[in-house]
Amino acid sequence: MTAIIDYLQASPTAFITLTAVLGLLIGSFLNVVIYRLPVMMEREWRTACDETLSPAGVQAEAAVEPPFNLVAPRSQCPKCRHMITALENIPVVSYLYLKGRCSACGTPISMRYPLVEIFTAAVSAMVAWHFGFGWNAGAALLLTWALITLSLIDFDHQLLPDSITLPFLWIGLTLSLFNIYVDSFNSIIGALTGYLSLWMVYMLFKILTGKEGMGHGDFKLLAMLGAWLGWKSLLTIVLLSSLVGAVVGISLVLLRGRDKNIPIPFGPYLATAGWITLLWGNDITRIYMRMAGLG
Repeated sequence: MTAIIDYLQASPTAFITLTAVLGLLIGSFLNVVIYRLPVMMEREWRTACDETLSPAGVQAEAAVEPPFNLVAPRSQCPKCRHMITALENIPVVSYLYLKGRCSACGTPISMRYPLVEIFTAAVSAMVAWHFGFGWNAGAALLLTWALITLSLIDFDHQLLPDSITLPFLWIGLTLSLFNIYVDSFNSIIGALTGYLSLWMVYMLFKILTGKEGMGHGDFKLLAMLGAWLGWKSLLTIVLLSSLVGAVVGISLVLLRGRDKNIPIPFGPYLATAGWITLLWGNDITRIYMRMAGLG
């Protein structure tokens, strides 16, 4: 094991390549999480509602549902229920071999699955290239995979699951004890400021318009990023996410005729801005300061 670690430290190319391969495998798993976690949450909510609405002392006679989690049941074709074999589940390779169709019934397989795998591999390799072998890269990879998952779940369902944001908030605070990215003071203030800043914007917008401008998950996501990157990074994250969100939102309205009243999830833009800040936040700040004539 020591020899492997020494080799990866001495060979950036080997480390980046290994990380890219790992990213393909993780991307395949993220596809499972992105699809199944919202369904698991919906089942939990339905069960909680049934228990709450059932009369006292009366046991609701609900049908026992089969287990559904990140492990069971096995992946299968949604049309013919063909069980996906291990050879049919190799990232990207299986999709190309099957020509994007179920081996049993020929139903098209969404192109999104291999795209998520390839994207996860690409950004994982970029993290490895940027940080090099070490704890910084390992932690950044975990955050990267979490942000991909949160972004796509929010895009699909307008949800940012607490089961991801809250554990990663605590991971960020824990890392600050070892000064991985920032110290504990900056991390704690970052988490508080991240949550309260968006909460105040939310409350002000609600008071002025009577509408909810964003979900509570966005507060927790920014708090999580603040815990990882410190309070000084929050302005960069908010500005970047707002810029990207405005460009994408206006483009959707102009090019695709999207209804302006249909909400656009803000989580993917926060996640993207947080990831960019993780890698290049200091460079962005220096460029801004130079352009503003402050440094």
